[in-house]
This record gives sequence, C-alpha cells and structure tokens, in this order.
Amino acid sequence: MADASDDTKDIEKLYEYGERLNEAKDKSQNVEDYKNIIASATSTNIKARQLAAQLIPRFFKFFPGLSGTAVDAHLDLCEAEELGIRVQAIRGLPLFCKDTPEHIPKIVDILAQLLIAEENVERDAVHKALLSLLRQDVKASLTALFKHIESVDEPIADDNRERTLIFIRDKVFPIKSELLKPQEQMERHITDLIKKSLQDVTGAEFKMFMDFLKSLNIFGDKAPTERVQELVEIIESQADLDAQFDVSDGDHIDRLISCLYIALPFFLRGASSSKFINYLNNNIIPVFDKLPEERKVDLLKNLAECSPYSTPQDSRNILPSVVQLLKKYMPIRKTGEEMNFTYVECLLYTFHHLAHKAPNATNSLCGYKIVTGQPSDRLGEDFSEFNKDFTERLKCVEELTKATIKKLTQGMAQQNKTMATAVSDEEKANIKTQKQNATTGLRTCNNILAMTQPLHSKSPSFIGDKRINLSWKEAVKAAAPSQNASGVKRAASTTNGSGNYLNKRGRGGGGNQLVHRAFEGISHGGRSGGRGGGQGRGWGRRGRGRGRGYY
Repeated sequence: MADASDDTKDIEKLYEYGERLNEAKDKSQNVEDYKNIIASATSTNIKARQLAAQLIPRFFKFFPGLSGTAVDAHLDLCEAEELGIRVQAIRGLPLFCKDTPEHIPKIVDILAQLLIAEENVERDAVHKALLSLLRQDVKASLTALFKHIESVDEPIADDNRERTLIFIRDKVFPIKSELLKPQEQMERHITDLIKKSLQDVTGAEFKMFMDFLKSLNIFGDKAPTERVQELVEIIESQADLDAQFDVSDGDHIDRLISCLYIALPFFLRGASSSKFINYLNNNIIPVFDKLPEERKVDLLKNLAECSPYSTPQDSRNILPSVVQLLKKYMPIRKTGEEMNFTYVECLLYTFHHLAHKAPNATNSLCGYKIVTGQPSDRLGEDFSEFNKDFTERLKCVEELTKATIKKLTQGMAQQNKTMATAVSDEEKANIKTQKQNATTGLRTCNNILAMTQPLHSKSPSFIGDKRINLSWKEAVKAAAPSQNASGVKRAASTTNGSGNYLNKRGRGGGGNQLVHRAFEGISHGGRSGGRGGGQGRGWGRRGRGRGRGYY
C-alpha cells in the first residue's frame, strides 16, 4: 500500500509541476519544476514516465538552457521497455520543434532511427510524427530523412535504411502534391536529394526513384527537352558509361542493359541517346560474342527499340557494327544449324531505322547504290561483292523463315486438334503455352519477311516509321501502348507478399528476363535477393565495401 501511495504522490507532484508551469506568466522562473519533470523520466512509476513524456516537450521551448538534458531524457523514454511509454514519447517528439524549428533536423534524425520499430502501433506513431514535421518544414525534414539513405560519409544500418526507403515510398511520395510547396522549388530540392542518394542503390531502388522523378511536374509531359535530358543523364550515370568496360563484369552488363531499358521512354520524348549508342558501339558490340546468352537478347531488343531515336551521325557511326552482327546471324547458306530468329528480327529492325537516317552509309556496307549527292555516297567504288553477299544472306533468311512459318502453322493446326481432345487442365495449359509461343514465332517471322523484302533493291527505301511492331511488344499492345509503357514488374518478395508495385512491360516470346529479375522490389523486412562480390549496393558500386550484388 505504501508503494501505491508513493506512486500516487509522484503523479500528483507531476500534475502540480505542470499546473504551475501552465499558470506562470514567466515560466523561466519555474526552472525547478521543469527539472523535476525531467527527473521523473527515470521514475520506476510507469504512469509517471508516461506523464513526463507529455510534459517534457510541452514546456521545452521555455527552458533553452535545459534543452540537451530534456531531449536526452525524452529519448530514454522513447527506448523504454514499456510500449505505452515509447508510443507516448514518440508522439511528443514533434512538439520539440513546434516553436523551435531549429531542432527539426535532429528530431527527424531520431525518428528515422525509430522506423525499425517492430510494433505496429509504435511504427505508426513514428510515421505520424515524421509526417507532422514534414508538413511543418518539408525542406529541413526531407534533408534530414535522406541522410539515412545516402550513407556516403558513414555506414547506415541496412534495416534502418530499408525502413526509411519504405517510409519515403509509401508515405511521402503519395502526398507529394501536398508536401512539395512551393512546387518547383521543392521538386528541385527533392530531385537534388535523390541524385545524391543514387550513388549507392539497388536496381529496385533506382527504378523507384526514377518513377518518382518522372511523376514530378518539373519532369512531366510538358517539361522542356532539357529537363527530360536531365533524367537521361541520371540514368547514364547509373549505367557507368564513363567506365572502362570489362566483359567479365556481369554486374556492369546487367546495369547497362537495364538502364538503357529505363531510358527508352525518355528518348521518345526527345532526350539524346548518343551516349548509350556510342558506348554500345565502342565497348559492347565488339565483345558481343562473349556476353551471356540471356544478356545478348536483352541488349539486341533494347538496341532495336532505341534505334528510331538515334541521330543521323550516331546512326552512321554504329551501322558498320550492326551490319557486321547482322551478317553473323544471317547465314549465307543452309547449314543445318538453327537460325536465331529473334536476333535477326532485332538486327533487321535496328538496321532499317539506322539506315533510314544515314542511307548512303549502306553503299559501302551492303553494296547499295543510294545517291544523296554527298562524297560519302562513294558511288565510284565497287562494292558489288558486298551486295552479292548481303543479298544471298537475305534469300537464305527468307527461305528459312518461310519454312519455319510453314512448320509453325502446321503445328498450330495440330495443337488445335489436340486441345479439342485434351482432358486435364495441365495438358490444356501446356497446349495453350505452345500456341502462344507459336503465335509469337509467327509474328517474328512475318516481321523478318516484311523487313527483308525491301532490301533486295539496289537502292532500297529503308523503314523508318512504326509500320513494324516488334514481336515482343505486340503481346501487350492492347493492354498498354508500347511506346509509353516504361514500367517493369517488381517481383514479389518473400517478406511483402506483393508483386504489383511496378507495372510490367511485357516482352512476349522470351521477355526481357534481365529486367524482370533485376528490378525486384524493396521488401518490407530486408533486402530481397542475394548480395555478394564485395561491391556496392545493388548496382555494384565499387569501393564502398557493403558487398551488395546486382540481384
């Protein structure tokens, strides 16, 4: 009974201190009352500590000389064993900044560290406290919050960084129109913060940040070309296009191909593809044979989609490399080896769009006789052997393609018959998959024939418009216009149970498997995917010692 009586007295004293401070006109004269409130933070009485968690921030602004002591005592309450005390203390943190905004960076820093709380009610209190401070001073709060992502000067615990990213993604980004005011100024500020954070990110994090940036008004549909180019420059930096290329560096290959994929919609909006095109020409295509097979098809698909937006000069520069690859994969005679139809479709499409911009460059490469009146026509030179070789390859490709169309058509007829007699769901699913693959194959073959036909002329008219629908894009044409679809599917992680955060840009027959694997989403518990190799986070930033591999 004595203990209960003492506890009651402690509570009564705290109320007494609070009432005196409330009533005092010059509260600084009641410094002993505030000291006693601070001291009660170490009380063994749970209710007394809960009350202290309310009173310490309430009168904080009146005692600047005790600010350090008050905050330290309050932080101890934030780490109390009792959940109720912790939640009450967390709710009080924004009050430290209500009339003393200079404390916002420190309090946001504290709250960011508390994001790792496991209890839902506690984490919810942290979220609400952070949002309160963001609404009070979005610039100072964002700056402090992003320090838990940048991790440039000092290491940040993975779980804290992870939770900070999730908070920004789920709580800050969705209310950007409310928070980012004045709009242009604050959109520019958060863009600068994101740029700093991109020095060490995973593929999923980079995709998330790029999706957010392109949603900002300053980079919206009405943004001038230089703003769109700024986004491409961010992507170029991630792709490490200034680095010496090492074909054995699988991480760089993955990053490069995926970044080119992300950049495609911005080329459509007028940004320059020159740096990517030149890097591919100078560093990747010369070692194409040494690339892993699955990277080859992704690279060729991205190159094909990129080719309509290349400049005439870039087209002229890369055409020799493309023609060389095209000849490699267009057999000159039937050898019994299977032709890679997807490679040929990609390369023919790329060839047409590049040649459309620099037609006379094909004179010395394929033996054509295209007249532009420029010295580069080289009409006085004999390239007839090149034309003979190229034409024979075209004929061989056409024969193989027509034979394949016949087989695919016959196979589909047989599949229709088999489907009619199929009994089990598994059997029907297998037949359906076979039919889908055959349909994609037919689209590939029809595209090849449509692109080889005009190339038999001595002065062909190259295809430079949208009449050819690449086979892997055809499958998603009805769902989303292929020219505008820029998202990729975020694979469901084992911790968040959801795979719908990023939209999938279908690639049909074969798909861009690299991109689908690379952009696994940010989980709700820990980084998804393995990390290794002693390189940087996600994209494999070097020399950072965190050991995060690409996947």
